[in-house]
Amino acid sequence: MTTVSQDLGNRLVSPKESGLDPALFVPLLRLLAEGEPVALGDLAVASGHTIEQVRLALAAVPDTEYDEAGRIVGQGLTLRPTRHRFTVDGQELYTWCALDTLIFPALIETTATIESVSPASGETVRVTATPTAVTSVEPAGAVVSLINPEDLTSIRSAFCNQVHYFTSPEDAQAWLADHPGGEVVPVAEAYRLAADLVKQMPGNLRVGAAAGTADDTAACATPQSAEPSGTAGRAHGCC
Repeated sequence: MTTVSQDLGNRLVSPKESGLDPALFVPLLRLLAEGEPVALGDLAVASGHTIEQVRLALAAVPDTEYDEAGRIVGQGLTLRPTRHRFTVDGQELYTWCALDTLIFPALIETTATIESVSPASGETVRVTATPTAVTSVEPAGAVVSLINPEDLTSIRSAFCNQVHYFTSPEDAQAWLADHPGGEVVPVAEAYRLAADLVKQMPGNLRVGAAAGTADDTAACATPQSAEPSGTAGRAHGCC
């Protein structure tokens, strides 16, 4: 894993940097994965927080999406279309960035079918990701772009909007020219970063995904056991 990826991973799991609190974020992902807007009260119950605590935590992520009724429709995982289609259990969802598509199968404990359009060529990259592995990548040489911005306060605009799938390193050349501090990595390496992020979450909030061996088209992770604890675990299967 590159220095950029390692430093980025440490920052993304720090609530002080990204504003994302795993104790709230993971239950929210699981509720959004059901395909409906999430009321604050439902998130409070699922996460074991008060509604006021939920409001304060959500305020730390200014990019959080709401509908006209004040319900949450997106935070990383979203009900609103983006270039990253993320289909789980028959629900057609979307994510803010390419890396999200590789992190979320472990956090919501289900296999995802991913279709993402390259911002350069307009071609579609197709990936299948389980909670512990990437099992298919088309085309096989697809890559994921990464940046490590100075400020992650507005995580969607600062980070997510630049993290894409490209069909090949060549397809990403224009993006690299515009982002001299960025890099592109094979999908398998991006998956290792995703698995490492999951490993760094508190034990009662993550499933057993861990970085393992991988090639350019697939990556496997060795499960670790984690006993459910807390309201969030009881509500939606601990992770």
